[in-house]
Amino acid sequence: MNETGLAAGETPGAQTLRRGLAILKLLARSQPDGMRISDIGRRLSLSKATAVRLTQTLVDERFVVHDAASRCYRLGPETFAVGLAAEPSYTLQRLAMVSLRALALETGDWVFFSVVQGFEAICLSRETGDVPIPPDALRVGDRHPLGVGAGGLAILAALPEEEAEAALRANGPFIDKHYPKSPVSVIRPLLRETRERGFAVIPGIVVPHYWALGVPLLRKDGRPVAAIVLVTSEARLHPMRRAVLGERMVRVSRDVMSRAEQEGSV
Repeated sequence: MNETGLAAGETPGAQTLRRGLAILKLLARSQPDGMRISDIGRRLSLSKATAVRLTQTLVDERFVVHDAASRCYRLGPETFAVGLAAEPSYTLQRLAMVSLRALALETGDWVFFSVVQGFEAICLSRETGDVPIPPDALRVGDRHPLGVGAGGLAILAALPEEEAEAALRANGPFIDKHYPKSPVSVIRPLLRETRERGFAVIPGIVVPHYWALGVPLLRKDGRPVAAIVLVTSEARLHPMRRAVLGERMVRVSRDVMSRAEQEGSV
């Protein structure tokens, strides 16, 4: 984020709003520990004065709270209220939560849940496993293009071929630039394998020595609306366990969607 320059066509007011929202997004990814003002400024490339001014405004409006003991800022009650207003959009994640936690406890691996938004997938939850997780693993609120990661790949494979191709064309330049270990040239063969297998397997491409499995959650019409992802170390995911876990995750996804349909949530 540029401290001084405005984006083309952007007004000072829009820039201020964008910076304030960036602070909220950053704090959402640092829950529950929160962040100090120096870290907020450094992560967003803001001067200390600008970071203090924007963060204090969010405190005044109760979107952020300040812990005097730790000197950290965290999300406040108004952020929670806004989240509750948007809750219907996250009903599926709520329905899946018990199953995701059970899967993480049963396997000892990390389990993530992402929903589809356009040609992107957004991580809504992650359940703790026993194995160490890499520091650059998905956090709640992170988004990535369809095709990247096991969840994005599982969702992409469940789309009609023409739509999947449109997603790759739209996302391709961004993927090739920002995900050099998983460019479109690598995604295409993985996409074919995912369609044949019924679930996605990412063999240590995104994060070395960590593998991931992904399954889509499908509506009755076959439309993917979300994905469940399991991440573990390469040593724990031998072929037999890979197949067993893939089938287990498919059953979980079907069970979640069955309950969602009964509630009229999808």
